[in-house]
Amino acid sequence: QVQLVESGGGLVQAGGSLRLSCAASGRNFRRYFMGWFRQAPGKEREFVAAISWSGGSQSYADSVKGRFTISRDNAKNTVYLQMNSLKPEDTAVYYCASGAVAGSYDYWGQGTQVTVSS
Repeated sequence: QVQLVESGGGLVQAGGSLRLSCAASGRNFRRYFMGWFRQAPGKEREFVAAISWSGGSQSYADSVKGRFTISRDNAKNTVYLQMNSLKPEDTAVYYCASGAVAGSYDYWGQGTQVTVSS
């Protein structure tokens, strides 16, 4: 069982930055792929970014490529999402997720709200 707790969300003006954190419980954190997803009001949840167990491979949605950076610290059981040049369309609840297989996520956090004002 893995428990995930996100933090770092908030209200920011367009062009600003935020860093989200996701703290994971469990001893096997370093074996899991980690991902960030988001869901805006009235929309389906969408993929944002993912990182391999070692941190050596990352992938991003086209909408955030070049602005967001995913990273992880396996010693701290934490994954991060650095978000720069934020846009109003980035407003959503952001969720982190973990899984043993790339692209397949078994555990989800409760989400953290990010609101970008214009």
